[in-house]
Amino acid sequence: MGSMEGEGGRLFFQSETFDTQKLDRRPPSNRTIAEPARELPVHTECDVLVVGGGPAGTAAAVAAARLGADVVLLERYNHLGGLSTGGLVIWIDRMTDWNGNHVIRGFAEELLGRLTRDMIAGPSPAEWGSKDPERVAHWALRTAAFNGMVTHSPTLDPEWLKAESLAMVLEAGIHPIFHAWGAAPLLESRRVIGCSFESKEGRRAILAKVTIDATGDGDLYARAGSGFDTEVDLRDIHGCMNTSWLFGGVDMKAFLRFRSETSGQFAEFMAQGREKLRFFEKPSVSWRDDIAVFMGPRFAGYSALKVEDLSEVEIRSHQIMLEHLAFYRAHAPGFGDAFIMLSGPQLGVRHGRRLVGQGKLVRADWDGRIAPDEIGVSPSLSPKFKNVSVPYGAIVPREIEGLLAPGRHLSCDATSHSFMREIPQCWLTGHAAGVAGAIAADRGLRLAEVPIAELRGKLASQGAFLNEVREMAES
Repeated sequence: MGSMEGEGGRLFFQSETFDTQKLDRRPPSNRTIAEPARELPVHTECDVLVVGGGPAGTAAAVAAARLGADVVLLERYNHLGGLSTGGLVIWIDRMTDWNGNHVIRGFAEELLGRLTRDMIAGPSPAEWGSKDPERVAHWALRTAAFNGMVTHSPTLDPEWLKAESLAMVLEAGIHPIFHAWGAAPLLESRRVIGCSFESKEGRRAILAKVTIDATGDGDLYARAGSGFDTEVDLRDIHGCMNTSWLFGGVDMKAFLRFRSETSGQFAEFMAQGREKLRFFEKPSVSWRDDIAVFMGPRFAGYSALKVEDLSEVEIRSHQIMLEHLAFYRAHAPGFGDAFIMLSGPQLGVRHGRRLVGQGKLVRADWDGRIAPDEIGVSPSLSPKFKNVSVPYGAIVPREIEGLLAPGRHLSCDATSHSFMREIPQCWLTGHAAGVAGAIAADRGLRLAEVPIAELRGKLASQGAFLNEVREMAES
C-alpha cells in the first residue's frame, strides 16, 4: 500500500481493489406482510447501553463503567473485538505520529499493554520514529514502517485480544450479553431510550439513560431518524469488503526473503497469480512466523447495507481463499505445507454509513488546527500533514438525542474516513463516548451539553493523549 494523491487530492492510498460482475440474483418479491403490534419484555435497565462489542464499543463500555456507570454491552457474536479479532484485522494501524510520538493512547495503550511478547509482534518503543534505513527496511516488510519511518503498528494474536478485551470488560463490572443482535432503537419523540434486540428468546428490550451505537454501520442512529452519508469513491479501499483468512504451516521468513531479495521473481509471481486467479493478494506477517494473514482481495462495488451484497462477498472470499491456498502451495517459497487455519467469522467491512453530527471531521482540519472540543489525536495519513484533532461533535448526532456514535460510522468526510475507520481511531472515539455517556447519565445532561472541560479532564485521567486547548465554557 503506497501513499498517493489523486484527482483533487482525493485519493491518498493506492491498494489493489477488484470490481466484478455480480452473481445472478434471485428476483425480489413485491409482496409485503403486516406485523402486528406487540409488547416487548424489558430484559434489563442500565445507565449506559453499548450496542456492539468491537473496538469502539469495548472501549466505550470500559470507560463508562470506570466512572461508576451501570453498563450493559450487547454483542451479536460470541466474542469482543469486532474486526480486530473476528475480522482478522490483526495488523493494527499506526498509533504514533510522524515524529514518533505515541498519540493514540488511553484504552488502546492499556489493552495492548496486556499482551505479552508471544501474543503481539512489532517494533519496540525505542524504535518508534526511527529513520534508520536498515530498521525501516526490516519493518516495512512487516507492516510497521511507512514513508521511511518505523511506527507503532503491531500485529497480534486475535484470540488473546478477545481474551484480554473480555477480561477488561469483566474487571470493570460490565454486564455483557452475547448472541444478541441490536435490532431497533427505542424512542420517546426524538430521544433514544434504549434498544430492542433479537436472540434465542425472541425480541426483548433494554432501557438506558444513554445508548452508544457502536455497530460500525450506524444501524441504530439510522433507524432512529438521524441523517447520514453513504457515498464512497470506488477507487478507494475504504469502500471495499472482503473476508480475511489465516494460513498456518508457512515460513514467512522464507517468503519475505523471496519478496525482498529476488524482486524480479516476486514480480513474476504476482503477475502469474493475477493472470491465473485475477483476484490475487499477497500475505502479510502475523504475530508468528508460521502464520500468514491475507487481508484481501478487496471487492469494490458492494454495499455493506445490503444483505445480498454481504452474502456474495462472503461466497467470493471463501472461493478465492481456496484458490490462493492451491496457488501458494505450488508456487510460493515458504508455503509448500500451508493449510487453512481460519477464515474470519466476521466480514471485513470498511464503510457503511457516516453520521451527520453536531460537528464533522473534514480534510481542511488536517492543517494542525486543534478542535475546541477535542477528544483525541489521530496520526495523519502522511508526513506532509500534521496530527488530526478529533472533535466531540463528530460522535454526537445532530437530529436525535440520547445516543452517541463512536467508531467508523462517525461524522466525517469520505477522505477523513480513510483513517478514522481504523481500529486505533475506533478505540479513541469509543473511549471518549464512554466517558461522555457516563457523565450525561450521571448528571441527566443532554449529550450535546456534556461539559468539554470535564470530558477532557476525565479522558486525560484515563490516559488519553490530548492537545492543550483553550477550554470551552461549560453550558
